[in-house]
Amino acid sequence: MSARALDAAVAAFIDDVTDALEQATAGLDGVSPDSLRSDVTVEAFDLTTAMIDADQRHTVDELEALIDAFGRRLGDTTLIFATPAELRGSTLVVGRRHWLEQDSELFGILTDADARGRTHLAERYYERALDVAHVVVSLDAVPARSELEAISALRTRLLGRLRERGPAPEQAPFGDAEPVAVGSETGERDTGSTATAAAAAAEEDPPARPLEELLAELDELIGLDEVKARVHLVADLLQVQKLRADRGLPTTETSHHLVFTGNPGTGKTTVARLLAQIYRTLGVVERGHLVETDRSGLVAGFVGQTAPKVTAVFDQADEGMLFIDEAYTLARGNENDFGREAIDQIVKLMEDRRDRVVLVVAGYPVEMEELLSTNPGLRSRFPTVIDFPDYTTDQIVAIVDSIGAKQRYVLTDDARDKLRRVIDEVPRTKGFGNARVGRNLYESALSRHASRVVRMDEHSDELLTTLTAADVPDGTVAPDGTADPDGTAVPDGTVAPDGTAVPDGTAVPDGTAVPDGTAVPDGADSNEVAP
Repeated sequence: MSARALDAAVAAFIDDVTDALEQATAGLDGVSPDSLRSDVTVEAFDLTTAMIDADQRHTVDELEALIDAFGRRLGDTTLIFATPAELRGSTLVVGRRHWLEQDSELFGILTDADARGRTHLAERYYERALDVAHVVVSLDAVPARSELEAISALRTRLLGRLRERGPAPEQAPFGDAEPVAVGSETGERDTGSTATAAAAAAEEDPPARPLEELLAELDELIGLDEVKARVHLVADLLQVQKLRADRGLPTTETSHHLVFTGNPGTGKTTVARLLAQIYRTLGVVERGHLVETDRSGLVAGFVGQTAPKVTAVFDQADEGMLFIDEAYTLARGNENDFGREAIDQIVKLMEDRRDRVVLVVAGYPVEMEELLSTNPGLRSRFPTVIDFPDYTTDQIVAIVDSIGAKQRYVLTDDARDKLRRVIDEVPRTKGFGNARVGRNLYESALSRHASRVVRMDEHSDELLTTLTAADVPDGTVAPDGTADPDGTAVPDGTVAPDGTAVPDGTAVPDGTAVPDGTAVPDGADSNEVAP
């Protein structure tokens, strides 16, 4: 069955890519369909052997599938009479993984034709090549990390060529529902059957988006290279497991739950929203919506109320993803605190609904490690930890440029230079606000720009859309990105979790400001949410 799966993927690659090349070279002298088909068959062989060699294991299943798929297709009879044992040490497979590092000449012909004729021929190569790659990896019961990385590298290389070609194919409009915040008006739900409620909600959901569209949107995010690579690995593993399941092959049961670590403003929620949709597209969940919550949405103030509150949140996230921000705060507090009860209920529901809800918990690295140590069942249920690094100054400036472009504002070079200087002055400590720093500076610049422009007698489009150095705040910004209206920070640059400025940056356990600046007993600072 495995061999036939590869044979089918190879046949589809050869047929589709040959047809695309025939269209791309139509009207050219000296190009015959037979020669094109021969070239594409060799290309399919190169791709297949490169993927087989990605982990350098060359298993019997892989080699038998290779013989079955290409023995009769290649003119050389060496392959058709070979055995897996003979192939394993031969140059037909050994060292072939390096082919993935080269640009494909055939793919280049298709991208050039697309650029000239505004066609989408190269997408056919792209889709069929990834199909072959995924099928090869699915031949192993447990895909190696190097194989998944090879798929990711192939996808990145091909997508890069597609972007160089010009505009991507037009996509049908799709809905992108905002995440539901638990406790908001839209977060309320009626009691009743969870399955019935999920089915009713699913009818209103937009169609599932194509995987490659979602991954392309992920790749367009500024920075986050390591995060993107990890998400690609997760997506490729899910796709390979799905291929094996569809063909009746054994699969390794894996947990889909994730831990996101990093400072605020590093894109964790944005990535979670895309990942929820990826899980939907790959059949892990039916709806793929994102429900956000935190300690306040999970912990009640009286005995017996916390477990039902946690269950209600899981109900809301049914067939989607639940994102718990600052999840470590559940583990803080004294013996009378109900955060531990919430953790116990979360562990229970993670098991009971492992096929219906994907859970992502987020917070600072050290604190999340402490959280995973509070319950024996937590750590084993979170096999994947993705760290979100702080943005560089240039990346934050690029984010500001992106926000401005969407609202038809542009920064002058002087404004951009000043913005860099102001951002560089912000301490890169725990709680650094990252993109929030850029957004808050941008919004302050808009206010100063408005005050400057409104006093002028004439208003041109250029004047109304250009932010100058004078518009960028002169003062410093707090590490979490907050600033006074004039652009200056509070005395020590910190803010309490509820947004109230505090002279020394400390906060009492419920997050309110301490007027005299005294420290709380557990030493929580302004960038932590106290229990």
